[in-house]
Amino acid sequence: MYYGSFMFKETWNIGVILLFLVMATAFVGYVLPWGQMSFWGATVITNLLSAAPYIGTSLVQWIWGGFSVDNATLTRFFTFHFILPFIIAGASMLHLLFLHQTGSSNPTGLKSNPDKVPFHT
Repeated sequence: MYYGSFMFKETWNIGVILLFLVMATAFVGYVLPWGQMSFWGATVITNLLSAAPYIGTSLVQWIWGGFSVDNATLTRFFTFHFILPFIIAGASMLHLLFLHQTGSSNPTGLKSNPDKVPFHT
């Protein structure tokens, strides 16, 4: 890995959380326009959540708002789709802060000389 960056556990954890937050936002945004989801999608999500020990059944009932995909589910997904980008923005700032603290020389990837005109490039 790049100069031992694998040692920065907090930075990596926040980055992975960012990945999951973006995927969750995209998923609920994908489900919303149709007002429904496929039975296959609902089955996969239900199986994944119900596999969690002790809290699986409660998670399934909470995310679906009961045992069916209906208005309560869509309202909940709309709320998630609205609030998750703000959470992503906050997590991105936290991620950049950790990158800065661990000594990343250029966490945003911006050039330090935007005023210079390239010659012979």
